[in-house]
Amino acid sequence: MQPAQKLLQRLNTNIGRAIVGKSDSIELILNAILCGGHVLIEDVPGVGKTTLASAFAKSLALSFKRIQFTPDVTPSDVTGYTSIDFSTNTMQFREGAVFAQLVLADEINRTSPKTQSSLLEVMQEGQVTIDGQTHLLPEPFIVLATQNPVDFVGTYPLPEAQLDRFFMRVSIGYPSKEEEIRVLDMYSTNDRLVDDLEPVCSAGDIIELKQLVTEVRVSKEMRYYITSIAQASRTSKLFTRGISTRGAIALMRASQACALLNGRDYVMPEDVKKMACPVLAHRIVLSPEARMSTRGITDEKVITRLISGLQVPVRVK
Repeated sequence: MQPAQKLLQRLNTNIGRAIVGKSDSIELILNAILCGGHVLIEDVPGVGKTTLASAFAKSLALSFKRIQFTPDVTPSDVTGYTSIDFSTNTMQFREGAVFAQLVLADEINRTSPKTQSSLLEVMQEGQVTIDGQTHLLPEPFIVLATQNPVDFVGTYPLPEAQLDRFFMRVSIGYPSKEEEIRVLDMYSTNDRLVDDLEPVCSAGDIIELKQLVTEVRVSKEMRYYITSIAQASRTSKLFTRGISTRGAIALMRASQACALLNGRDYVMPEDVKKMACPVLAHRIVLSPEARMSTRGITDEKVITRLISGLQVPVRVK
């Protein structure tokens, strides 16, 4: 179990040279990466979403590409296209921006639904199909996407099918006063701290740790507990759309990674509760009654309330 904990410590130390006080977000993103999942980093502008994603890219020795999503970005920019090579008179495939191990999809909701949909196959199956030909993406393959939840003009909300393909949604939040002072101190003499970060982990390390995640034990009782959460969301009057089976599998896998990062080889209820909001909150749709009955209600608060009403298993091993 120690390699995962040591990697988390190295990432916190390394990314901490450019990002202050985001250890919880770092752990969540690492959790998703060890599960082979993609992350949607959603928060207000200017709190460091893109900086955090770039710091991860620098800290992991993975091939990296960034897509700045704008309304004029086309699906072929993302996935690639075939064109004629006039020197040989043959068709040649030109790789798009997703052909990298770590892809930063910056401000993903600023591009059109047509371009957003080009990521569906990419994120679910790790491959691109162009003109009937399938092209596999490198392993591991991770998408870190950012979006601002407060912008409405010039944005296209992600469809439910797209959201469901994100393993988890992470919010960074504003820094505390002490943290913000440290940020100003750090950036007072150098505004490109991310560029100075060194890799602390290789692609091979990530692949090995992904295998360790699948070896973490999930007892029958814990699997029943996760199933109960999914089933309860589908029958609750608080939701018009409950948690999908993909969401239940993601919660189980995230709980395994959480246990691994905490030095255990078995899942406990605390792992499930800790991972429930990041993994499930973006997969549900609140009913109009739920939004009207409680002022300021959020997806995370409803998920927490749902879980609090379920029986916690006693036997976990």
